[in-house]
Amino acid sequence: MPAEPDVIGPWTEVKLDILREYAAPYSKILTAYGFHHMYIDAFAAGGSHVSRNTGQVVPGSPLVALSTEPPFREYHFIDANPDRVDQLRKYSGDRTDIHIHAGDCNEILIKEVFPLARREDRRRALCLLDPYNIDLSWNVIATAGQMKSIEVFVNFMVMDMNMNVLLRDPARAEAVQIGSHGSLLG
Repeated sequence: MPAEPDVIGPWTEVKLDILREYAAPYSKILTAYGFHHMYIDAFAAGGSHVSRNTGQVVPGSPLVALSTEPPFREYHFIDANPDRVDQLRKYSGDRTDIHIHAGDCNEILIKEVFPLARREDRRRALCLLDPYNIDLSWNVIATAGQMKSIEVFVNFMVMDMNMNVLLRDPARAEAVQIGSHGSLLG
């Protein structure tokens, strides 16, 4: 059974507009300078959503990236939900420039995807980190920054952080939300 599209609020539609407006010039500039550039979506979801305001289908970040002109040279979509991964595979068809990764983005990014964006190989990446909740490792952001070849858009879900940790007793936070350094996003 296919995954039901997520219902999204206006803040998500704004985020998608920002991504759309940024991705096109990013891709245009890197194409003009001959860089091999890729788009990375660490929490890709199923590809499309439904607007809470209008009830209309809204292309999600993978579809925004795939419609960017000029196109990226390759795409890496990651999701831990098997239904969403199956949906992404339907969108990708037999395209060899699209890579679908199933599992924990914290491991997949560090071990499989980020090594493909080596600065010394004239490779660059635009990476969207838009976690569903507080399950993004700080090591992912730090590694991307150290590589000096990956631009990162991070969407921190302030409402989720407030509901789960900051406005309540921090001692009640789940261990996975605290991380290895005793702070949020570990």
